[in-house]
Amino acid sequence: MFERAERGGRAVILHPVFRSTGADALDEFRQLVLSAGAEIAGIIKASRDKPDPRYFVGKGKIEELEALVGETGADLVLVSQSLSAVQERNIEKACQCRVLDRATLILDIFAQRAQSYEGKLQVELAQLRHLSTRLVRGWSHLERQKGGIGLRGPGETQLETDRRLIGARIRQLNTRLEKVSRQRDQSRRQRVRSRAPLVGLVGYTNAGKSTLFNTLTGACVGTENRLFATLDPVVRRMQDMHCGEVLLADTVGFVSDLPHELIAAFRSTLQEAREADLLLHVIDVSDPFHMERQHDVDTVLQSIGAGKSPVIRVFNKIDRTGQDVFLHCDDRGRPSSLSISAISGDGIERLKEAISERLASGRIKRWIELQGSDARLRAQLFELGVVSEEQIAKNGSWMLHVDVPVETAERLARQPGNEGQVAREQLLTRTAISPYNA
Repeated sequence: MFERAERGGRAVILHPVFRSTGADALDEFRQLVLSAGAEIAGIIKASRDKPDPRYFVGKGKIEELEALVGETGADLVLVSQSLSAVQERNIEKACQCRVLDRATLILDIFAQRAQSYEGKLQVELAQLRHLSTRLVRGWSHLERQKGGIGLRGPGETQLETDRRLIGARIRQLNTRLEKVSRQRDQSRRQRVRSRAPLVGLVGYTNAGKSTLFNTLTGACVGTENRLFATLDPVVRRMQDMHCGEVLLADTVGFVSDLPHELIAAFRSTLQEAREADLLLHVIDVSDPFHMERQHDVDTVLQSIGAGKSPVIRVFNKIDRTGQDVFLHCDDRGRPSSLSISAISGDGIERLKEAISERLASGRIKRWIELQGSDARLRAQLFELGVVSEEQIAKNGSWMLHVDVPVETAERLARQPGNEGQVAREQLLTRTAISPYNA
């Protein structure tokens, strides 16, 4: 086996092209390579009908790749598709340098960017889950026990030892992440009790989410012009909102074909998006492939259970396209999309108004009356932190003023038995009541 360098500086890109491959795939992968800190020494394209089981591409392209690596002195080959462990090992043998596929490259970028304790745990967990499927590489000399004096092993191959150690580390990381997740849930419950609605920023990586976050909150989170500049979610209070206190969460950016290991590892972080009262889907309108990016983000939102959350699509960077600010409403008259420039501030005030309007239409604020037999529903409302005031009526019933999201009210109304029926009558009815008339 050859000695692998610690980190490749000069890279050759191998870009297999299929009929279903998007026209922007190479440009996006080039941006990923530059974001990882590598220098691109050359690019080889390979048209394929289907992957070759041995090298993913044909033998001729591998010879061309081997020649280019030797000619440019590259110490790294980056493949824009996901490889099997065998394909990765075979290309390494042919080119005598490290080979990384798309998933491994994204994991490496995440490892460079992670700053918080939780983020580092999540990245390591994703890396180990990915590595556990590729342990065949590099251990061919230890895959069998040897006989003879001094060569007999402890009954376990190196491959088996590595799998056992990785499995133990994965269990340890899961335990630590569960603890961090409980702490995050506690913070989330405190926010719910404060009755401050949460708005989540989602979108393709480098769409301008962090710039918009800073503009709306006055914060100073990093806004570098590179992919995955933000990994760790940040929550801040929005400024000058007409509807009262509103919290805004900046989340990790998405990308097409995001590795499943990352989606699984970052599920607790993405819970900010899943449980938000409103999502702002930020779209870089200056990107010629922004419609494809929009579809990719919608796919990820579906996969994490946020596909049915209320959304305002924010078409950002109109300062690059020369477009005017516009607001579009859905068939119910609610703001559904808006064009802005986060960096120049054009359309920001209209965006705040649209957020306030959507949050107001998405919440139920009213007095409700509960009887003694409704004690369980009363306890649920207090546990959710949606009760702002309680009074006792003359007839002994509880009069509660609630501020509850429509989705939560509908979920309570779907409960079986008396709780669901009372929640349906009290929360979803259009008849307003007053504690002074009870």
